[in-house]
Amino acid sequence: MPGWTEVAQAANRLALASSPAELHGSLCGWLAAGGADVADWPAQVMVDSALSTPVAGDALDRLRRASVEQLRDPDFGFQMLLPEDAAVSVRAMELFAWCRAFLGGFGLALGQATLSEEAQEALSDLANLGGAQLDEGEQDDDEEALAEIEEYLRMAVLLLHADCVLGSQQRQRLH
Repeated sequence: MPGWTEVAQAANRLALASSPAELHGSLCGWLAAGGADVADWPAQVMVDSALSTPVAGDALDRLRRASVEQLRDPDFGFQMLLPEDAAVSVRAMELFAWCRAFLGGFGLALGQATLSEEAQEALSDLANLGGAQLDEGEQDDDEEALAEIEEYLRMAVLLLHADCVLGSQQRQRLH
């Protein structure tokens, strides 16, 4: 998966007004709900047909391909694109932005699917985190809490993908 800076530079070249976390969140939400794996994904997930398609092999194209692979990985290799060398408070704010963007992409692609009770709970948790804010008094040293939230979100995203995409594929094979 391309790194934060590389995705930010590619987004700037296409004049996308989103952080790498927001772009990845939107893309993952779109894919987890069953949205098409297409080269022009920024136009799809941002609902703007005027947006350019990323060049094959550039950071945004590699981000799409890596995200698709990670969501399908049977060993649960999915990772969110968040800044690595930043303060905990900055990473937490980007995590919240990732969640908000995920919800947008997920809502665009979901259609009329019925979610399991577990998937509905995971989606609710994503919404709660998307609306979260840091308290002014919070310290930048709560690394462990952030890691636990990231791990929970990874599993929530994989659950939603399994419910919306893998579940329907299994049902289609049975018929």
